[in-house]
Amino acid sequence: MAHLDSEVTEECLREDLKFYFMNPCEKFRARQQIPWKMGLQILKIVMVTTQLVRFGLSNQLVVAFKEENTVAFKHLFLKGYSGVDEDEYSCSVYTQEDTYESIFFAISQFHQLRNLSLGTLGYGENEDNRIGLKVCKQHYKKGTMFPSNETLNIDSDIEIDCIHLDLQTLSKNPQDWKNSSFFRLAFYRLLQVEISFHLKGIDLQTIHSRELPDCYIFQNTIIFDNKAHSGKIKIYFDSDANIEECKDLNISGSIQKNTQYVLVFDAFVIVICLASLILCTRSIVLGLRLRKRFLNFFLEKYKRCVCNADQWEFINRWYILVIISDLMSIIGSILKMEIKAKNLTNYDLCSILLGTSTLFVWVGVIRYLGYFQAYNVLILTMQASLPKVLRFCACAGMIYLGYTFCGWIVLGPYHDKFENLNTVAECLFSLVNGDDMYATFAHIQQKSLLVWLFSRLYLYSFISLFIYMILSLFIAIITDSYDTIKKYQQNGFPVTDLQEFLKECGSKEKCQKESSAFLSCICCLRRNGSDDHLMLIN
Repeated sequence: MAHLDSEVTEECLREDLKFYFMNPCEKFRARQQIPWKMGLQILKIVMVTTQLVRFGLSNQLVVAFKEENTVAFKHLFLKGYSGVDEDEYSCSVYTQEDTYESIFFAISQFHQLRNLSLGTLGYGENEDNRIGLKVCKQHYKKGTMFPSNETLNIDSDIEIDCIHLDLQTLSKNPQDWKNSSFFRLAFYRLLQVEISFHLKGIDLQTIHSRELPDCYIFQNTIIFDNKAHSGKIKIYFDSDANIEECKDLNISGSIQKNTQYVLVFDAFVIVICLASLILCTRSIVLGLRLRKRFLNFFLEKYKRCVCNADQWEFINRWYILVIISDLMSIIGSILKMEIKAKNLTNYDLCSILLGTSTLFVWVGVIRYLGYFQAYNVLILTMQASLPKVLRFCACAGMIYLGYTFCGWIVLGPYHDKFENLNTVAECLFSLVNGDDMYATFAHIQQKSLLVWLFSRLYLYSFISLFIYMILSLFIAIITDSYDTIKKYQQNGFPVTDLQEFLKECGSKEKCQKESSAFLSCICCLRRNGSDDHLMLIN
């Protein structure tokens, strides 16, 4: 009796394992189980992509409104702005007179904003709850300097003086505040002058897209940078736009109905993702329980543990990817609904969540392509080569970092692409991909012959090493994995303990019966029996 019970237990476990590793079409033919998860994933792809496209079009309006306002502000407040930034700063001045004129020009333009601006702009309150301009200057505490005598006596402590110019002060005679002692600048001690002010605006272009408008607060800062004391003052303009909830919106028409329809659609996406999350979590829990049964049975019968590769077969990594995608879609959809109702304004976080979730959803489509043998080869090659590629990249990364630090410290003063570590890394990555090579060689300044010769040795050695050697080895690793998979397809894959257990049957008749049911087709298309061991797919 005990022996019979053991055989029954073994057969039940084998049947459950075979059914667990069937694809949806095989499960439907075996037990008439409808592939709910597959159908739900297809529906989710359509729903999530549609949601992302609609949100992307709305987000484009937000980004365009911010960028266009920033350009408009530069033309309004920067004297002599040409429309094109000079490197990382907006423009520059070279004389004391031009500096004074630029400062007074920005202040005067702020005062006359309502008569000048074409946008829907108004004055906003700053951090002190005051309306107007805040002008601050940084300078060394005291000192004297006589360059002709090579004499310098200066206190390196920095002082910050600020003045607030409200609208009433600006409405008076301009000469009153222009002639104040605050604006008498000692340029040999001056480090920078900062003008900051807040403006409010309303984005009306969203009405054309049948959406409620957004209210913005623009925190604008103009910085006159004289820290280098090189005779050139760089002028930086920065505008930080924050979206805030409009206090009173009274808009008639069909916009309210359109908003309700979008909210209902987003709620339906949340329901779909929640159902997918529940089904995939249930499948993972069932897989873990089945793994526990198999491990206990294998330990009792064969007195040894199952290898790690077989244990990982019970954890479907695609389901984990789907669960992460569903969680991000649910959170992103909730944020989108709040943004649509104008209760929240965090477009960036919502974009990251919805964009990443849609990426994972489309990557998950590869799972269903894996049911076809031709695509399965691609997936297996990627899986086999990934660990080797990561180890190879870790080694190549050390060389890459070495070149990055070396290029930054040596070529930084002579080449704009090597000024900081971030731009050096980007420049070298472009060179690896064969982009912008001649410009990188040509832009090196030839003021120092030694540095120029070093730059040639540096660039030639980097390009030769990474393009001709490292990239070739990188491709060779992937090619080797592909050749290995092709040989396995022809000669058979190594059989694991799990696959060996699934092939065992109580009798030949039963084995043939079960083989015809279990070893059927991939995605409803019949394949050769020799290909059944290619991949265990749930």
